[in-house]
Amino acid sequence: MSTTPPPQPSALHAGRAHSFNAAAAQYAANRPSYPPALFHAIEDLAGHPLTGSRVADIGAGTGIATALLHARGADVVAVEPGDGMAAQFRRTLPDVPLLRGDGNSLPLATASTDFLTYAQSWHWTDPARSVPEALRVLRPGGSLALWWNTSALKLPWISEQADRIERHLGTAREVDRNGNGPEVSAALADPTGRLDFTRRTVRWSRRVPVDTHLANIGSHSVFLVHGKERTAAFLTEERKHLLKAFPDGIVEEVYDVILLVATKPTAAS
Repeated sequence: MSTTPPPQPSALHAGRAHSFNAAAAQYAANRPSYPPALFHAIEDLAGHPLTGSRVADIGAGTGIATALLHARGADVVAVEPGDGMAAQFRRTLPDVPLLRGDGNSLPLATASTDFLTYAQSWHWTDPARSVPEALRVLRPGGSLALWWNTSALKLPWISEQADRIERHLGTAREVDRNGNGPEVSAALADPTGRLDFTRRTVRWSRRVPVDTHLANIGSHSVFLVHGKERTAAFLTEERKHLLKAFPDGIVEEVYDVILLVATKPTAAS
């Protein structure tokens, strides 16, 4: 289940952030992508196209979002802090520039980008540092786009699975005011209030074999730091529940992509 982690102690937060490096191939093979409608929404909210724009994809991971931005015609550069994720990125997208760094200290020149994008990665930053960095790197009129694939919790089978995950991990599910999924708000994204975000939700789905769905679950940081034996035991039991819901072994994952876009004022604004 795709969720946005709540605030955590720094050591645990860092451990979860680094956990992806050992599972980069699993992440690349099983994590969901993003629908074309998401990129239409980004352009609509930003008021300028991705095609031909200078885009920096931050926390690029294995390059899932970067590849889509590149295919859309953006002049894209990726920024990724993790060794394992960066190695997987280079295998997948050898011709796309990759810089090492993170959103708290961007390895980018001032006023050098038309878009900064964070796909599933803004929550690993410290907004007290990443917000000023975003404003520094964006050109006047440039846009910051943050998005998260979140599971559509109003669907019964997804809600039931989320309940089982909570019980197993001993965590509480965070939902927004409408019960649609993890709370993703402008106030959480930017506690400083310096950014004027507009929010949009894009629903989409994919059909995948049950093994892909289980591997997707296992690639999330809460499971990567949970211990291999405990995670394997949960996934074995979860397979039984899924095959009752999907006897043909094909799971329809349904996502609400939560998108936040803020544009840096121009000098004339």
